[in-house]
Amino acid sequence: MATVATIDSTTIHSLLAEKGYEVTDVGPNVLSIRQLDSGITVQAVLEGDILYCSITCLTVPTEKITREVSQRMLAGDNGISTSHFQLYDVGNGQTAIALSNFCKVQDLGPEDQDDILSNVHFLFADVLAARDLLHDLE
Repeated sequence: MATVATIDSTTIHSLLAEKGYEVTDVGPNVLSIRQLDSGITVQAVLEGDILYCSITCLTVPTEKITREVSQRMLAGDNGISTSHFQLYDVGNGQTAIALSNFCKVQDLGPEDQDDILSNVHFLFADVLAARDLLHDLE
């Protein structure tokens, strides 16, 4: 019978560190993943067998989230190919615009490792496109 790897943030931490990311344990099953070239940091949370990754693109006054801005974020041709936008009320009339994505982790074999690395890599690429898309809100 094959041995199934334990799915925990320690294993994911090691995988990402081996691939050149600076990884910090923020809390139980919570990682901060920093791309050294750009300095961009993604937050990752492992809940069960799902790895959720998120990055805040920018925080703006809530009134700047207009219909036109929402349409840009939701457009199929906006350049954001693997992630989705989420809006978070951060108080004091401010809204954080974040990008998120996730992947299912099954046995931490080669396919899972590729999925984890792709999840993180694509989020780093998408945040650059999102910042271009929303540059006029800053």
